[in-house]
Amino acid sequence: MEVIVEQTVEAMSRAAALEVAEILNAKPNAVLGMATGTTPLGLYKELAQMCRRGEVDFSHVTTFNLDEYVGLPVTHPQSFHYFMHENFFKHVNIPLENIHIPSGTASNYRAFCDWYENRIKECGGIDLQILGIGSDGHIAFNEPGSSLSSRTRLKTLAKPTIDDNSRFFNNRDEVPIYAITMGVGTILEARKCLLLANGKNKADAVSAMVEGPVTSMITASALQLHEDTKVFLDESAAGKLKMRDYYTWIQNKKPGAPQR
Repeated sequence: MEVIVEQTVEAMSRAAALEVAEILNAKPNAVLGMATGTTPLGLYKELAQMCRRGEVDFSHVTTFNLDEYVGLPVTHPQSFHYFMHENFFKHVNIPLENIHIPSGTASNYRAFCDWYENRIKECGGIDLQILGIGSDGHIAFNEPGSSLSSRTRLKTLAKPTIDDNSRFFNNRDEVPIYAITMGVGTILEARKCLLLANGKNKADAVSAMVEGPVTSMITASALQLHEDTKVFLDESAAGKLKMRDYYTWIQNKKPGAPQR
């Protein structure tokens, strides 16, 4: 796990965008795993700007989103379908037929989850998985206690997650209590993982993910087992890392790295 700490959210987003662009320029038909939430918004804005400038091309890219609320139609302002189209897809040139987002209104969720897993395999697997992290250390909607070998499935959301997400709804009672989510095992099969976190409210979760034990109580800690994971943080999210200075030392001593 490589940890990159930037001074600001904007610098963190730019650095992560360059990482995505490097993947796409090396493999124009790459398969990207996408995340929702406020954290990747800066990354998506940077990528959209790069696309407009002709620095990156999404015309052959295929995407798979991590999750979706159960019960929300795709037109609901808080659905992840709506979020992705408003904040990313309508700003880049990804063909609509190449976009995959879990269905929150499927008639048979088990069958849909099996189909989603198989569709990822049919597309050659995920080349780069973009991730955020919950304040309790979860990735996607893999709540504390989720199996670290779990697959795409229907998941009951924990109360802290519902509380965190209630700010996006009129009131807490409107927050769905179920979601379709990629499993931890599904995520770990991506060839490369890129996790972003910012803000002091994520500092405890980041510390547990990077420097704590691998445990199902912090599902993001499973990324310690992944062979190619980069973690992009701002100063606040990195505030409780015990080896913070060492991570900066590593970045400064990489061949060709600018001196800070």
